[in-house]
Amino acid sequence: MSLEEVNISSNSQRKIPTAMDNLNSLVKFVLKRWWLFLIIGLLSGGAGFYYASLQKPTYKSKLTFALDDNSGGSGGIGNFLNLASQFGLNIGGGKDIFAGDNILEIMKSRRMVERVLLSVDTFNNKSYTLIEYFYLITKRRQNNPKIRDIDYPVGQSKSSFSYRQDSLLYTTAQEFTNNYITAERPDRKLGIYEVSVKSEDEKFTKDFTDRIVSETNKFYIEIRTKKAKETLDILEQRVADMRGNLNSSISNRATAQDINVNPAFSAAQVPVLKQQTNIQVYGAAYGEMFKNLELARFQYLNEIPLMQIIDPADYPMIKIKLGKLKTALVFTFFAELLLLSVLGMRKLFKK
Repeated sequence: MSLEEVNISSNSQRKIPTAMDNLNSLVKFVLKRWWLFLIIGLLSGGAGFYYASLQKPTYKSKLTFALDDNSGGSGGIGNFLNLASQFGLNIGGGKDIFAGDNILEIMKSRRMVERVLLSVDTFNNKSYTLIEYFYLITKRRQNNPKIRDIDYPVGQSKSSFSYRQDSLLYTTAQEFTNNYITAERPDRKLGIYEVSVKSEDEKFTKDFTDRIVSETNKFYIEIRTKKAKETLDILEQRVADMRGNLNSSISNRATAQDINVNPAFSAAQVPVLKQQTNIQVYGAAYGEMFKNLELARFQYLNEIPLMQIIDPADYPMIKIKLGKLKTALVFTFFAELLLLSVLGMRKLFKK
């Protein structure tokens, strides 16, 4: 047998390593250095436990409401809209910008969030604007010298803000919109909406949640009822004028009858007949306008509600905090994995 044949025979008899062989080799490799893995595991686990203990809990609110959308309609409301259009008024009746999911975007808009941030509340027996208290509990001014001298005292109007105050307010509002406020419709088949706010302070979380809903509701009422109120005011004025014309015609007819006491002449009855015609016209118009005035009042009252709170943001808030044991295990796992990778690469380079 030649030397070449012997080498081929020996190579063919070599056993190809299986997955089990590789696993056994890995176990032996770890057991051989068990003391190193034990030390790294204890140190990383302790670091994870300490890190979790330093983290402040986050409080999350949950408020649900049903949207009350009474825009448009038919029957009496439709007649009211037709009458209003005759006076040159456009009070809607088309697609309502506040209906459906649009209310969620309005709630997270810059205008609503800034209103809430600048509102005043009492924390620890002292009055603060919400934005001022937010920077107090997060201690961001201590870590950022650029905003250390920017504050929002109680009583200062937004119109008197400096450029830096406006800039920080805008940045904070954007941060809240993106990271702290969640407004959604969990089930697309239902008209139930959910609002959540999270922060490091439980009272701040509740107050912010209540106020963002309240400010959205106020904004809706302010815009929605403005058109209905203008229509109501115009109709009330027109009804008053029509009633004055009717009363004037009744008085004029009586005066004409007193002057023309002789019914023998037909010409003497003309002023009386004119006033009688005016009374009939003004009376019919007054009755129709009064009916539509009542519809306008109903429409105005019907526009006021925006939402009905189902579950308010009551205490206690949902408490979110890192679990100490869970964090320790996560730190340990990644530390051991990193150690194993480093030792494996070192062994590979040696070969």
